[in-house]
Amino acid sequence: MSRKAEMRNRRARKARIRIHSARKHRLSVYRSARHIYAQVISSEGDRTLVSASSLEADLRKNLKNGGGIEAARVVGTEIAKRAIEAKINAVAFDRSGFQYHGRIKALAEAAREAGLTI
Repeated sequence: MSRKAEMRNRRARKARIRIHSARKHRLSVYRSARHIYAQVISSEGDRTLVSASSLEADLRKNLKNGGGIEAARVVGTEIAKRAIEAKINAVAFDRSGFQYHGRIKALAEAAREAGLTI
């Protein structure tokens, strides 16, 4: 594993410890070069309650690129809508060690605008 990946994983672990002690559901985000993924995980950390990604066919048909900021906004809006339907209104944001910038920030802001409390 590269040093860059090790540092990201270290930051992610530290954040997850704080989120777990807060006993909240967490909105976990992962980004790759081509896609972005989001899932709401239970406060115990044992199961995924709702998820959305730029790989899904219904979200993908409106996107030019699955890894861009526009895709992150669409995924953020969709994850918020699905979470609210599942009666989850507040979550802790787990950025998985990624910098809060660009696609990660766009997803979080879109989820907030769609009604999810982060």
